[in-house]
Amino acid sequence: MRVLVLGMGKTGKLVASVAAERGHSVNVLDAKENAGASALTPPFVSGFDVVIDFTTPEAAVQNMRACLATGAKMVIGTTGWYDKLTDMKSLAERKQAGLLYGTNFSIGVQVMLRLAKTMGEDLKKAGYAFSITETHHASKLDSPSGTAISLAKVVEAAAGVTAVPVEAKREGDVMGLHSLTAASDADRLVLTHEAFSRRGFAEGAVRAAEWLSSRSGCYDFQSVFSEI
Repeated sequence: MRVLVLGMGKTGKLVASVAAERGHSVNVLDAKENAGASALTPPFVSGFDVVIDFTTPEAAVQNMRACLATGAKMVIGTTGWYDKLTDMKSLAERKQAGLLYGTNFSIGVQVMLRLAKTMGEDLKKAGYAFSITETHHASKLDSPSGTAISLAKVVEAAAGVTAVPVEAKREGDVMGLHSLTAASDADRLVLTHEAFSRRGFAEGAVRAAEWLSSRSGCYDFQSVFSEI
């Protein structure tokens, strides 16, 4: 498989490395080489089976507009751009492209979301109050994290509550720490996922690209991860 990785940050570099380890041909573009998606011409994009984006919210939208317009298949690991999700889905559908996005490509986080749904459903009538805390490295641009937002939405829907409060912290080089707490007068239940490295995110993104390479349409990683 021919893979184009957009973004030369720590995760982007690791995605490229994991893709190469899995036997794929890899090309990487950094921000300077692809300012304003200028490098993503139709002839260039057509040379790849899948494009994987780990850039910034603004750059990701520009990259999607350029690539999806050609009918390309894209895995988007960047977060913070979901206000444009409807537009990007529409573009992908019109061009019969492939779009797979996710707030977190860690399989462990996806299992956490499933468990959070169970907590919300089982505790909603027992007087529990829910809250979320998340900690990430100081250079993370979006706050709260996309994962924390996804976690809150899952619990809100399952427990039938209006808003689950989220406390976001940015410090050091923390890979990602998310905790969901359900507290009552009688006890407290805490569900936590801690990432030790970016490896889990990178492997999930590459596996997602392999899965998407033979498909078109729009997919949320949360909905399809068990197939990947």
